Amino acid sequence: MKTIEYTFTLPGSDIQHDMLTTMLGELGFDSFMDDDMTLKAYCSADQRDDLAVEELLRMDAFKGLHLIDVAEMPDKDWNELWEASYQPVVINERCRVRAPFHEADDSYEFDLVIEPKMSFGTANHETTAQIIQLMLETDFKGKDVLDMGSGTAVLAILAKKLGAAHTVAIDNDEWAYKNAFTNIALNGIDDIDIILGDAAAIQGSFDVVLANINRNILLRDMHCYVAAMRSDAHIFFSGFYEEDLDSIKNEARRLGLHYQRHLSRNNWVAAEFVK
Repeated sequence: MKTIEYTFTLPGSDIQHDMLTTMLGELGFDSFMDDDMTLKAYCSADQRDDLAVEELLRMDAFKGLHLIDVAEMPDKDWNELWEASYQPVVINERCRVRAPFHEADDSYEFDLVIEPKMSFGTANHETTAQIIQLMLETDFKGKDVLDMGSGTAVLAILAKKLGAAHTVAIDNDEWAYKNAFTNIALNGIDDIDIILGDAAAIQGSFDVVLANINRNILLRDMHCYVAAMRSDAHIFFSGFYEEDLDSIKNEARRLGLHYQRHLSRNNWVAAEFVK
């Protein structure tokens, strides 16, 4: 299937950039790439909706942004662009997230290999990087872990590397579901349960829940996550803005979760709660 490339003028701030990519993601866009003058966004041909994009750009938050061009391109072109632009990410000098075409580096405690394809979760985005930072400061040894909205399964893979026991990764996107199998194999792991589904697919109980999704889904499905948490279990939320933290805290408090801490970078937040 062909990939559609949308070219926008470059957003005027990091906040506007992140708002645009997040909302485009909700319209089915899978990947983004910046250059000095433009932002390029990619979706599959069956997700193309020019009218929805035009309506998005009419919002006051995107005043001054313009759609320059829309073009069809074969999937192989996206892979070439991705390989040319994708760089490894290092978190806390302990964890490195790289692509298969980057050389291994055993100077890092965790050198994770992630081939994202069109799935979310490379640590290039603040949400993934910050939740990884929180994970590196948490004891996972012998813990049962649930990774909701798992994308590339990078968080589930790191959990296993940190010593997690039974680990489940759930995503409702078929591409992400298939991609997760590729990535767990690339990292020499064979005991993560990969499930295609949403919160209704959760079974069992867990010591740690990872939920790097977005504000609306977190608020909608938080009760499902809490129901699957054992007493004293920890949950890590990410994928929302600083201004959304109070809403997340309020719903968490209503469901019996206690706020522990949060990280913030470029207006994106990762937060930890305990049951």
